[in-house]
Amino acid sequence: MSRTVLVVDDDKDIVRLIADGLKYEQFEVKSAYSGAEALAVMQAAGVDFVILDIMMPGMDGLEVCRVIRERHATPILFLSARDREMDKIIGLEIGADDYMTKPFSVHELTSRVKAHFRKMERLHREWESRQEEPQSSAQVHAKGVLQLNEATYEAHLQGDKLDLSTKEFQILLYFFGRPNQVLTREQIYASVWGDDYGDMNTVTVHIKNIRKKLDSYSECIKTVWGVGYKFAPEGLRP
Repeated sequence: MSRTVLVVDDDKDIVRLIADGLKYEQFEVKSAYSGAEALAVMQAAGVDFVILDIMMPGMDGLEVCRVIRERHATPILFLSARDREMDKIIGLEIGADDYMTKPFSVHELTSRVKAHFRKMERLHREWESRQEEPQSSAQVHAKGVLQLNEATYEAHLQGDKLDLSTKEFQILLYFFGRPNQVLTREQIYASVWGDDYGDMNTVTVHIKNIRKKLDSYSECIKTVWGVGYKFAPEGLRP
């Protein structure tokens, strides 16, 4: 199946470099050189993945990301010349799925895009196989007041639906299968994002967002300093 990637950067040489790498890997590529142009492409064409520069004149990448997130669930990878940790955290908190800094390796960038699609294709195959089976309660996982429906990717806390991103849901589902185990950020990233490349701050920010949404039950995800995280189901008791 053909996949379309939108590359957004005000530097045409960078867009051309990324586009050449993606086309070599058999992706279809759409190009945009401003935030407004990127939103127009998103509105007009089917886009499966967005590579988005942050520092653009006029509407910057952060604002473009906010608008895309209001309308689409399309995965977004930020590119930025700024390597400050706070910039990464802000980018991830407003809805980006991944983050790379300039200068970057085109090989690593395309590998991350390919890893994302491998992960989604695997999840789609698993979903299709479940649809062929009789509906089973095994697709619904419950720990105390939190319930995850693996078939619909919906989560409910005390009966109320949680507004989780796909990655946030996948992290919780990964935790559900490994209660009270200490898990490194590298293990979580490899399982949820499907490769070993990315910035581990991506995991940190997503877990911060999950905790915020779990509100008073946030302590079910414990930080193990210097190692990673541990999911403690007892923290979800009514």
